[in-house]
Amino acid sequence: MASFFLLITFQVVVELGRSEQLTSQNSVLRNDASREDELQKYPLFFERPKPDHSTRKKLHKGTYPILLWWSPLTGESGRQAQCGEDICFFTINRTYQHNPMTRAFLFYGTDFSIHSLPLPRAGFHDWALFHEESPKNNYKLFQAPTITLFNHTATFSRHSHLSLTTQYLESIKALTSLKYTVSLQKKNSLRKRLAPLVYVQSDCDPPSDRDSYIKELMAHIEIDSYGACLHNRDLPEHLQNPSSMDSDSFYKILAQYKFILAFENSVCEDYITEKLWRPLKLGVVPVYYGSPTVQDWLPSNKSAILIKDFPHPRDLAQYIKALDADDKEYLAYLEWKLKGDISNKQLLAVIKERTWGVQDIMKDNYIDAFECMVCTRVWENIRRQAKCAENCGQAATRLRGKAEYLLLVNLIGKALKKEGGIFAASLYAANFLRISSFSENLAA
Repeated sequence: MASFFLLITFQVVVELGRSEQLTSQNSVLRNDASREDELQKYPLFFERPKPDHSTRKKLHKGTYPILLWWSPLTGESGRQAQCGEDICFFTINRTYQHNPMTRAFLFYGTDFSIHSLPLPRAGFHDWALFHEESPKNNYKLFQAPTITLFNHTATFSRHSHLSLTTQYLESIKALTSLKYTVSLQKKNSLRKRLAPLVYVQSDCDPPSDRDSYIKELMAHIEIDSYGACLHNRDLPEHLQNPSSMDSDSFYKILAQYKFILAFENSVCEDYITEKLWRPLKLGVVPVYYGSPTVQDWLPSNKSAILIKDFPHPRDLAQYIKALDADDKEYLAYLEWKLKGDISNKQLLAVIKERTWGVQDIMKDNYIDAFECMVCTRVWENIRRQAKCAENCGQAATRLRGKAEYLLLVNLIGKALKKEGGIFAASLYAANFLRISSFSENLAA
């Protein structure tokens, strides 16, 4: 076989020398396009990866990828940011859309619209989504055809690349603090003028339909409702402005109650807001409706009453009345708080490991953390592509060489069976060698 192959190769070289111009004019494989068409007919052919030379230039020259906000969220026309060992340029200036250094588009979920997208989308353009709100805010984002458009995500879901599930919880210390906690003795005394339950909500009739449930609950137990929804009790005048909802004075009013109705506006896994964290921080037992996975985030197994455990509002009302009358059973829901003992290891780990803070000047906010997360992942892709272009490309070249050799042998074998014998085989080999990198790959 080896001597036969050398003979064929010699004849090919001679033939090429004699009919250079003729072969160039008549060969059906003389250009790359037709060559690729021919080679793709054979399963032995392996496509050679195309190295990303622009990627290598970025790494070698030390220039930085551009991350373009497709929303005016940050208001920054241009900012170079250091993210660990990586540097990226962030901007809201859309004139960078077609800049060759633009590697990612950042979207804010509230502003996201399918009618205004940076199209056409290049293969090297990553899309990143930041959306801390519930699906109520922009329901399209949580449908599979939309959410799968994004390479990087930061949402309330624990499955996001940057999870914002605990975005309303400042720290573990805020949970265990007794700053606002009112003693049970005082709460029992206040029950003479306060209902056992308190409800504060001004966003009425949301997708969770919480108001319908609470209206039914009111038929079975007394509830003080300070908000616009099902309103029956007024706050002091200086607390009636929505901006006062995070004031110490407002917290002190809520802390006097035994139970707080904590109903989310949407029922989604991991969507947990201040409605849960606030009563836990104040030393009040939350009566919770919302995330089906809330138990994964509670400070202890007995720190909240879950609506899902009761078939009817009437049953819930009876349970709360029983706790209201039994100090020991009621205090069981506050034991974790009074002892400062959080048994939920997942909650402890998430708070400890998150790269952003809530009202913490010593840490980045979650938007900065999102930007750096995308920057880091973009650079990881750049390095991966560069490494593949160097290493994987060499391996693919060797595979291609072997594949083209086998293809050549196959063509020669077919030619020998046809009329013309060795001469026909020589022509096959001449055309093939002329347009392939066979000899180069064989040497590699």
